Amino acid sequence: MKKEELRERTRQFGLRIMKLCKALPRTAGARVIANQLLRSGTSVGANYRAACRARSKAEFLSRLAVVLEEAEESEYWRGLLLDGAVMKEILVGPLRIEAGDLVRIFGAAESTMRTQIQNARSTQDKLGIGI
Repeated sequence: MKKEELRERTRQFGLRIMKLCKALPRTAGARVIANQLLRSGTSVGANYRAACRARSKAEFLSRLAVVLEEAEESEYWRGLLLDGAVMKEILVGPLRIEAGDLVRIFGAAESTMRTQIQNARSTQDKLGIGI
């Protein structure tokens, strides 16, 4: 997936999270979850944009780890809405799929970047070049 496509996909994810949070009931528990979900869900795209501006592979990896963490956290809060019977599966199910997809995409990207960094370090060690 291209960088621009992923930027738009994470933006759309944030917008969908906003719509879901707006539709939540006005109970104390739902408000707490809405605040947490809104923060984590909207920060996926913002942190991905920050990762795209990274100045090094190490910085990119660090920021990508935050993106992955926020996507996983969004999935956690979405699951609580479902398990706590705050909302029905038909309303939160599509976000489960998208959050899962984003976790897999960013998890794979993180793994690939870690391998690239380790390979670069290994090559530098063999050549006697310090990082």
